[in-house]
Amino acid sequence: MQRIQLLSPRLANQIAAGEVVERPASVVKELLENSLDAGASQLDIEVEQGGVRRIKIRDNGTGIMKDDLALSLSRHATSKIITLDDLEAVRTLGFRGEALASISSVSRLHLTSQAEGESEAWRAEAEGKDMATAVRPASHPQGTTIEVRDLFFNTPARRKFLRTEKTEFTHLEEVVKRLALSRYETGFRLSHNGKQVYDLRPVTDQLHAEHRLATLLGKKFIENALALDVEAAGLRLWGWIGLPTFSRSQADLQYFFVNGRVVKDKLVVHAVRQAYRDVLYNGRHPTFVLYLELDPSTVDVNVHPTKHEVRFRDGRLVHDFLFGRIHKAIADVRPESEAAPTGLQESDHDSVVGFGSAIIEQSALPLSNRSSPLGTEWMASNAGASALSSADVRGQIDGMRRLSGYAQQYASETESIDPVTGEIKEISPVHSLGQSEGVSTGQAPSYQAVPPLGFAVAQLHGVYILSESESGMILVDMHAAHERIVYERMKIAFYQKNVASQPLLVPINIAVSQSEADLVEESRDVFGAFGFCVERTGLESVMVREVPIILIRGDVEGLVRDVISDLATNGLSDLMESRANELMASMACHGAVRANRKLTVAEMNSLLRDMEVTERSGQCNHGRPTWAHLSMSDLDKLFLRGR
Repeated sequence: MQRIQLLSPRLANQIAAGEVVERPASVVKELLENSLDAGASQLDIEVEQGGVRRIKIRDNGTGIMKDDLALSLSRHATSKIITLDDLEAVRTLGFRGEALASISSVSRLHLTSQAEGESEAWRAEAEGKDMATAVRPASHPQGTTIEVRDLFFNTPARRKFLRTEKTEFTHLEEVVKRLALSRYETGFRLSHNGKQVYDLRPVTDQLHAEHRLATLLGKKFIENALALDVEAAGLRLWGWIGLPTFSRSQADLQYFFVNGRVVKDKLVVHAVRQAYRDVLYNGRHPTFVLYLELDPSTVDVNVHPTKHEVRFRDGRLVHDFLFGRIHKAIADVRPESEAAPTGLQESDHDSVVGFGSAIIEQSALPLSNRSSPLGTEWMASNAGASALSSADVRGQIDGMRRLSGYAQQYASETESIDPVTGEIKEISPVHSLGQSEGVSTGQAPSYQAVPPLGFAVAQLHGVYILSESESGMILVDMHAAHERIVYERMKIAFYQKNVASQPLLVPINIAVSQSEADLVEESRDVFGAFGFCVERTGLESVMVREVPIILIRGDVEGLVRDVISDLATNGLSDLMESRANELMASMACHGAVRANRKLTVAEMNSLLRDMEVTERSGQCNHGRPTWAHLSMSDLDKLFLRGR
């Protein structure tokens, strides 16, 4: 082996460039972050051939002094941290002092700057060689311009790994998009091969913020987003989350920022996915632009060369905070009398999976006019709610109580879905049909305060409920809607440990394998938590003696077999925590009203009223929409009325 020796500065810089400079987008990211750290309020980015031929970035920040120009191109030279204490509470985007040195080692770099308070500008040049940087006078206003030409000209092997011009520019554009979303107070201009791509002016109010979101992410996102701004336990979360119906086939519309730094963190992804798990269709991904603000000393940003990952000091607190707030915001989306659904969406197959109660008029209003979906009382009392904690369920119960008066307004002399059994009960149709007293025969009923989902008119093919609302017509999938109602009530009962059971007049004997019988014998407490009494009666048989009242008319044998299968697949250790909701969702599916069951008008109205006070009633347990709306204007378009 050769003797140990020091690497040359040039080679060391090129090795470091392998981590920092992956492609033109990496160059743009590092340079823009430096400009933002310098306090720039306007950034102009010009690129040619996807950034491989030329990248030019100009800012109006504080600039660099003459004596620091040459030093700025050296490794580990930075003005952002000095001591270890600074590193432990980093407030800037960049801090390692490797970017300029790495970039200059694999390109031809020209750096021109005039520092704040100086009367002259200076220019430094470096061409990827181990030589002194030349500094000379230049003409330039306050701020800095960096021009990077011929990226990887002296490292051909690296250049071969670059993709097509279009691909490289797509990555570069994504970097600009992320930074533009992180700094609304800064203006961004981006041009490619002389053609302007973005011209984003500094944001001064909420309306301009929405306009920037619509420009960068598309108008559909802002039309189907909920505004979020909550604070608790030293954490603040604000931004926008997409409605469950506005999901995508890939996770390409997800932006999360920690103290202004865009990150891709597994903890964050898991918290958001858990919050959407009951309402998102299988295989779809939620959309969001979220900003988390916390004490910089509680988060470590120095865990990844490109600073895309962070480490939280109290990861569990952050996870529970994110989950609880997003979960509650989604749960609070219900039909509202002043915010009826907008109807069928004009969308591409990759961006929207369906429509339903979540698509409400409120989502089309300016976000500045919307109320926060979360209340301060809930924030204060649920700062540390865990993914499946009783605190979260208490919030659901409180929400049901708050809306109970609303439901009674439309059914003061009626009975709704039985709260214990989940059965749709017979009710008086007088108030459900919304007919005011004194309506004469042959006249159209005079509705007073028509509820959000209107009044039932008919049942279609034993599957759908047709309802007349104040603004048009509504179609409801009765099985999917009832499934969600049963599921939400089961969750409340389960977490309150109050699942009511009923003995069977004729116990059900089920033939199983010996291993399954052993599992049932070991898991009696698990079955008991869900309201079942299942006993082993033989080497390969078990007997069901009690079932939850809410599922008394369901497929008991099929349900017990499903629970046994889940136990065998997932084990006992984390079943109650990780699989409780999946099990209850399966139970609710078995217990929900089936297709082709004939309902009376009173029963259909009862179901509609319960949907209006049930959390997440816009989607069934599998994430499919439960209802759709067609406004009068939509119907007029179908028949060309008014033309």
